[in-house]
Amino acid sequence: MSNTSYVLIAIGAMAAITLALRALPFIGGHWLRRHPLVHKLGDTLPLSIMVLLLVDTVTAHARTNPLGPWQELLAIALVVLMQWRTRQTLLSIVAGTAAYVALRAL
Repeated sequence: MSNTSYVLIAIGAMAAITLALRALPFIGGHWLRRHPLVHKLGDTLPLSIMVLLLVDTVTAHARTNPLGPWQELLAIALVVLMQWRTRQTLLSIVAGTAAYVALRAL
């Protein structure tokens, strides 16, 4: 097999796989809308991902902070309190971020 034909076959295989992966949600859309596992994942997965990102970020920043993790914990407590009181996610995230930046600037 020549080098040119190998490259063309590889490009064709990558194009076919990409096209199949992009078409799969449209082909299986009806099944996905009705399946209970997909609904369960839609309810729990965003929160799970956010918690994992938060834990990873807080532990990384707390390890490098010579004052300890109190700044991160105060910012998290503010976000939790604001989310519990207002139920406005964007407002909670902005307030927690601003509090964290202000605490780190001290």
